[in-house]
Amino acid sequence: MFDLVMFDLDGTLVETAPEITDAVNDLLGELGLPAVDEELVKSWIGHGTRELLAHAYAHAARLDVDGVRRAATADKLMPRLAPHYERRCGTRSRLYPDVLQALQDLRARQVRLALVTNKEGRFTTPVLLAQNIRHFFDLVVAGDSLPAKKPDPLPVQHCLDTFGVRRERALFVGDSQLDVQAARAAAVTVWAVPYGYNMGRPVADSHPDRIIATMAALSDAVREGCAA
Repeated sequence: MFDLVMFDLDGTLVETAPEITDAVNDLLGELGLPAVDEELVKSWIGHGTRELLAHAYAHAARLDVDGVRRAATADKLMPRLAPHYERRCGTRSRLYPDVLQALQDLRARQVRLALVTNKEGRFTTPVLLAQNIRHFFDLVVAGDSLPAKKPDPLPVQHCLDTFGVRRERALFVGDSQLDVQAARAAAVTVWAVPYGYNMGRPVADSHPDRIIATMAALSDAVREGCAA
C-alpha cells in the first residue's frame, strides 16, 4: 500500500459544479449579464477560480477570453465572487460515491493524506468543511499556497518533502489532465476517475496509470495491502 495518497478536490472527491455555477451566476446577475450553463462551467473547472471566472465573464459578455485575461477582469471581480461562493458552499455539492469510506479506510491504515487543488484556499476550506472531510487531511495545498500550481509538479513535490515520503511510495488521485501531468512530472503514480471535470475531454486520453470507476478501488487496495 502507499504511504501517502494525494487527492484533487473538484470532480475527484466532491461534485462542486452545481454550486459553483450558482455562485458564478449570482455574480453575473449582479453585473446584469446572462447566466451560464452548468455544463459550460464544468468545462472551465480545473485551472482555479480566476480562470473559471474569466471564461464565464467572457462567455456572458460575448468577449474574447484572452482579452478578459489581459484586462485582469477576473482579478477585479474575485472579491465580488467570494461572498456568493461562500454562501453557496455546501448547498448543492456532494461527495462522490465511496469517497468517505475510502478516506476512512486509508486513515485506519495510517496512510498520510493530502489535498492538492488549484482552487484558492479561501474557497477550498469552506468546501471541505461543508462536506465534513477537512479532518482527514494532514496537508492541504491550495492553488495559492505555493508559487506554482498544477500541472507544475511543485505542489506534489511539496507533499513528498513535507512527509519525507519516497515518490515510489506515493499516489496521486485526480480527474484531469492537469493532475496526470503534475503527478508524471513529479514521477508519482497517478490514478484517475472518469466522472470529473477534465475540460470536456476523457481523462483516459491523458494516460494515467489506472482508471478507477470510484474510490472503492482505494478501499480495495487497503484491504489487499498492495498498490495494484
